[in-house]
Amino acid sequence: MDEYPDLRNAILTGSAPSAAAAAKKALEGGADPVAIVEKEVGPAMNEVGRLYEAGEYFVPELLLAARATKEVFGILRPLLAKKGAKPVARVVIGTVQGDLHDIGKNLVAAMLEGSGFEVIDLGINVSPDKFIAAIREKQPQIVGLSALLTTTMPAMKTTLDGFRNAGLRDSVKVMIGGAPVTQAYADSIGADAFGENAAAAVSVARKLVAC
Repeated sequence: MDEYPDLRNAILTGSAPSAAAAAKKALEGGADPVAIVEKEVGPAMNEVGRLYEAGEYFVPELLLAARATKEVFGILRPLLAKKGAKPVARVVIGTVQGDLHDIGKNLVAAMLEGSGFEVIDLGINVSPDKFIAAIREKQPQIVGLSALLTTTMPAMKTTLDGFRNAGLRDSVKVMIGGAPVTQAYADSIGADAFGENAAAAVSVARKLVAC
């Protein structure tokens, strides 16, 4: 049974103000921020993913749930850091160079964060050099590359080649995704994994860090 059903419902309905208010109320009532993530935020985002895969939720619902989750983590993150709570893994994510689309990338980032990953979002139009700098500085376990256009997909290979040339390829797992991306393309450029959608990306990421 949910300890904080208002929080979970706010995420499921995509109400960022209600989610933030419910998180604050739970904290004021003495709730452990780690428990809030494990018992409410994570399960809520898992349910959002299930509903999406079942065809009951669509991109607008995912976006609203992602925004609600982001609001909650804005409140919880400092408290989690104080408690020394460790994330499942650290993920650097970004849309590759030449591509200015971020909806899919934002959804993946929110789903990962809601599932206990630490996410460093580099934004859009991210050059290989920027990814490389983030790997060296943040030392993530996973790097996520997103592309929405067939014309920008080659930048994924360029980025991976940059990792190899910098001697960093073996230090991270690389997963790729985006509307035109396929498992065959992931295999052809030497990526470690392909996430078909935002919900699938979470299970893919968990498998990568379990290896």
